[in-house]
Amino acid sequence: MKKNRIILLVVVILAIIAVILFYTQSDKTFQSSLSDFAVTDTATVTKIFMADKNNNMVTLTRQPGGGWTVNDTYLASKFNLDMLLQTMLNLAVKEPVPQTAHNTVIREMAVNSVKVEIYQKVYRIDLFNTIRWFPHEKLTKVYYVGGATQSNRGSYMLMEGSSTPFVTFLPGFRGFVSPRFTPMVNVWRDYTIFKKEIPQIASVRVEIPGKENESFVITNNQNLSVSLYAYPEMQLIPDFDTLAALNFLTGFRNLNFEGILNDMDPAQKDSILSSTPFTIITLTDTAGVSKTIKTFFKEGYGDMDIHGNVILYDLDRLYALVNNGEDFVLVQYFAFDRVLRPRSFFFKE
Repeated sequence: MKKNRIILLVVVILAIIAVILFYTQSDKTFQSSLSDFAVTDTATVTKIFMADKNNNMVTLTRQPGGGWTVNDTYLASKFNLDMLLQTMLNLAVKEPVPQTAHNTVIREMAVNSVKVEIYQKVYRIDLFNTIRWFPHEKLTKVYYVGGATQSNRGSYMLMEGSSTPFVTFLPGFRGFVSPRFTPMVNVWRDYTIFKKEIPQIASVRVEIPGKENESFVITNNQNLSVSLYAYPEMQLIPDFDTLAALNFLTGFRNLNFEGILNDMDPAQKDSILSSTPFTIITLTDTAGVSKTIKTFFKEGYGDMDIHGNVILYDLDRLYALVNNGEDFVLVQYFAFDRVLRPRSFFFKE
């Protein structure tokens, strides 16, 4: 009997606490819901959906093992995701939009704004951030991000269901945050082509069409030694500069493209892809997975060299087909020079 009374007492106490928390939270929500744009704990954010009035939309999803994906298809840029989450964390409200500008801002946001949905991991029972039971994903915030204020020091934001827009800003940031809330898929994608350290590389094959005597394969022997072969004969070249070969392999540590050109005019794109590639590079990692990229010369701008001859090709950039043919991109010589080596580069003088 005494035990039952103790259990009943505990239940009553928990019920009272739950009621107090409910009404406290409800009162807080009622008071701040119209301007509560910031996310106080970005570590609990599981998914972010953004869409604009032109049917551009993107879903960013946190993965269980870490990192994020874009539309459940592509790896997301860590830098851009971190900046977005930091923005959400530090968002501050300056003031409601003045009544004199209210209707103008509302009309503008009706045709030019980005809808943002934020999902977080929450608990059905959460007492004092200590007793947490029954986690689940919940849509916690929905708001609209408009354009910049006239001073370019703030952005207009409107909570869904509200008719009161606010001017928001980032403390310490001289600018406006609207561009950080973009539904354009390509902005959020990871631009990495290769990200392999030398111990992760089994071999690299470089084919140079039209100069087959310059094609080669470098194999990594996993003991700080490498082998160089002529390709396609696969004839071992015994005497070569191993330091140059190791430096070549380090070029795959963090190799990125500059921009995605999948939406290029189809006729122009087909013309480029039907031309002879400049190089074909295939990296095979120690797990046996191979990835191939093809680079193509990019047309020049009609400039002249010091001898008065027209420079046919862009000296700064190349086109490339990456992700095993899925993406047509732009790459920089500055980033790629180290891996665009002919076989003769490794010969000792």
